[in-house]
Amino acid sequence: MKKGIIVAVVILVVLILMPLGCARKYYNGFVDQEENLNKAWANVETVLQRRFDLIPNLVNTVKGFAKQERELLTEITKLRSQWGEAKTSGNTQQSVQKSQQLESALGRLMVVVERYPDLKSNQNFLALQDQLEGTENRISVERRRYNEAVAAYNRSIRKFPAVFFANIFGFEKRQPFQAAAGAETAPTVEF
Repeated sequence: MKKGIIVAVVILVVLILMPLGCARKYYNGFVDQEENLNKAWANVETVLQRRFDLIPNLVNTVKGFAKQERELLTEITKLRSQWGEAKTSGNTQQSVQKSQQLESALGRLMVVVERYPDLKSNQNFLALQDQLEGTENRISVERRRYNEAVAAYNRSIRKFPAVFFANIFGFEKRQPFQAAAGAETAPTVEF
């Protein structure tokens, strides 16, 4: 009789502890991946902030050479401000949208540069253009890393049997960074 009770208690303990251990393992794994995903997004925001900080210098340099392009420069300044507001509000989707609009406006600014040889030869502008190009490359790299983190996280919460624990603990699918509409078409540069 004692052996039967001991065996029953052991079986009961195993049946209780195994699911708890499994749940702990999955939950902690999801938390680790979610934190990696948050870190990847923070890295995207860091390089977007670098771009945000460079733009006033670029705009001021261009203003001295291309006064007739004031509308474009005003738009860039406005978008820069809107991106800052979106970032401060914590709205990731709005931040992404404003970043894409800013990227498009900066592309148009580079087309303006091609039209004005004096602007292209200005050393300050060339240095800022190099910095901006480097920043855009950094943004691209960090966006790719963010999307890789999103993909890994989304895969882990959708796999069996992890999907059950992800649903129980409220881990939801995340959206990767996507290019703005029309980004697949190269801008036209006219001389």
